[in-house]
Amino acid sequence: MKQYLQLDPWNIIEEGFDPHHHEISESVFSIGNGYMGQRANFEEVYSGSSLQGSYMAGVYYPDKTRVGWWKNGYPEYFAKVLNATNWIGINVLIDGETLDLAVCKVTEFVRVLNMKEGTLSRSFIAQTPEGKIVKIEALRFISIAHKEIGAIRYAVTALNFSGSLSLTPYLDGDVSNKDSNYDEKFWLEVFKEVTPDDAALTMKTKKLDFHITSVMAYSLLKNGEPLTVTPEMIHQDKYVAHQLQLEVQENDQVVLYKYVANVTSRDHDCDQLITVGRTHLTSAMELGFEALLQEHLTAWDVKWRESDIVIEGDVAAQQAIRFNIFQLNQTYTGEDDRLNIGPKGFTGEKYGGSTYWDTEAYCLPFYLSTADASIARNLLIYRYKHLEKAKENARKLGFSKGALYPMVTMNGEECHNEWEITFEEIHRNGAIAYAIYNYVNYTGDTAYLGQYGLEVLTEISRFWEERVNYVPAKDQYMMLGVTGPNEYENNVNNNWYTNSIAVWTMKYTLEVLNDLQKNEPALYDELINKMNLTEDETSKWCDIIAKMYYPHDEERQIFLQQDGFLDKDLTPVKELDPSNLPLNQQWSWDRILRSAYIKQADVLQGIFTLRDQFDLATVKRNFDFYEPLTVHESSLSPCVHSILACELGYKEKAYEMYLRTSRLDLDNYNNDTEDGCHTTSMAGTWMSVVQGFGGLRVKNGALCLNPFNPGHWKSFSFKVMFRNSRLKVTVGEHDVTVSNETETSINVNVYGNDYTVNGLSQIKVSL
Repeated sequence: MKQYLQLDPWNIIEEGFDPHHHEISESVFSIGNGYMGQRANFEEVYSGSSLQGSYMAGVYYPDKTRVGWWKNGYPEYFAKVLNATNWIGINVLIDGETLDLAVCKVTEFVRVLNMKEGTLSRSFIAQTPEGKIVKIEALRFISIAHKEIGAIRYAVTALNFSGSLSLTPYLDGDVSNKDSNYDEKFWLEVFKEVTPDDAALTMKTKKLDFHITSVMAYSLLKNGEPLTVTPEMIHQDKYVAHQLQLEVQENDQVVLYKYVANVTSRDHDCDQLITVGRTHLTSAMELGFEALLQEHLTAWDVKWRESDIVIEGDVAAQQAIRFNIFQLNQTYTGEDDRLNIGPKGFTGEKYGGSTYWDTEAYCLPFYLSTADASIARNLLIYRYKHLEKAKENARKLGFSKGALYPMVTMNGEECHNEWEITFEEIHRNGAIAYAIYNYVNYTGDTAYLGQYGLEVLTEISRFWEERVNYVPAKDQYMMLGVTGPNEYENNVNNNWYTNSIAVWTMKYTLEVLNDLQKNEPALYDELINKMNLTEDETSKWCDIIAKMYYPHDEERQIFLQQDGFLDKDLTPVKELDPSNLPLNQQWSWDRILRSAYIKQADVLQGIFTLRDQFDLATVKRNFDFYEPLTVHESSLSPCVHSILACELGYKEKAYEMYLRTSRLDLDNYNNDTEDGCHTTSMAGTWMSVVQGFGGLRVKNGALCLNPFNPGHWKSFSFKVMFRNSRLKVTVGEHDVTVSNETETSINVNVYGNDYTVNGLSQIKVSL
């Protein structure tokens, strides 16, 4: 871990260019708008090490599964988020020399991600091998207000020469993925056109027939005045460009404005893409760069008013939480229920850009509290629309009924190719079921259950019914051959969390059925008939609930992660030689599997999820046993530990885990940020503040707060939307203030006491 980024409350700042940091910075400085995203690749040529990445949401490629030994039930393909047309490119020639930071002498390099405004800027002075010196100032953004539009302002100042300057804005579809099999490329050219006014390029995927059209135009200024240059129109294989040849005098500045519209066949007919793209581009050009930018800034201002967290007295913590919120807001906007949140967002191609259980377990609470309820609802609708494929997935694995949602998916089909995950990490079903409860509990939208939720819950419960193993000699049900959240244990029997979440799901499904029968009997009858649900099935669920086996140690009074866990060497992580860490980079997989070391919260994940079932003493015993064995080599781990540590009053541990989760990518804790940021775990960072330090819960339809100040901050504040009321909670050194920013009064519970907060007023409670 090396900290090379400057601390600032609103900006991520890199001063000085170090090629060894470049791929990390490409991830950290990424920008997007939910529709598309871009790693912080340079506009100009860069021949050094770089992971190129321009991504369009929902566009993927079914690459053939790579496995050493095929097992029946494996998915046929692994979905890859595709590196799409490079639309940011601008080649720069200075008296015939290519501007390339890998070969030029670079000084005064500054790269800034302005999180408040959603812009990426860069400035530097470069000296070419022939001694020509230029100053470059670049600013780009992907519009939140106009989702198809990206815009760049690229300024070149000739500092010590008079001569020729060539600027070539281009679109390049000849791109590839770093993780492709055998360097295979996934795109075919469909159409290209270059006119004096614009350039267009349409590419399509070799499989699935996704089409992407990019349309580009530009304008020029020289020393602040509009400049017209007749472009050389270039069209090569998968490439279109305008080459602009200029003569400059010393100290002249030339500014190129590049505008690009990107549209896909996900939203438009293929034969309309060029027309639609040009329409969006024309509108952008008519607005102009500054007006486009202002609309973008206004849209970001709205997002920050809804979701900002302010931390006073700790710049590192403040910068980190805003970075996490920024990435979440630019990754998913919730406008399209066909989309979800990949573990890397728009920052890299690792994990295929697919949907994992991370969304339900970690991301949903953020969107529930910071946006309109429809945004979170669409995350649930996404899974409902995949229900039939989840049922097919269960059949492929030999089950006669029920649904097993995929571990990794783009379209509802499983595309993860490791058997111990694909076949055995079935707790993911529980996360999807719990998300339905979480949504309904938070929003009060019980209608969702009858419309969509009950069908999902029923099919998941049916899966659990078949997946358990009844042991007559013990008159108990068990869950054999599973992998829990701790992926450093595979093919274990009776993972406590999996058994617990399975039973919880069946209980909740029965509760929803009973409530629906009581309150909406006609709808109940309709759904029972639609699902062909029988009393024999629900009776079996009741039997499983009553007789499920949970591994437990009587002496320590803790839940056992799985059968046989105490047979392992229980040496704490702190007693390991640091050279052993991270385990996943230093140890063989065999050694990891035989150890007691825990990749991420497992038993503690279950306690966190099902928190209301356990008293504080139970939480403490399990935390004190499992946390010392946890290496936190999953980005999803620190947040759960931080939240539980808050409840236990472990202030330093809570703060330590918060910093680790919040600055995971900024400080490259896991030495893997170059692959992309850990986007879904960023929602866990938000949870660490709001649910951890803020103590936010929803109980019996009421918002409950149990906040405390970790001691490193003068104060912190966060905002939540709860059932049409927006509240601001400020936790100082001595008191907590709850401000109601809407006109309707709302009841809240603080430290176990009920209060009414009138519209546009506040209450203050002592810590």
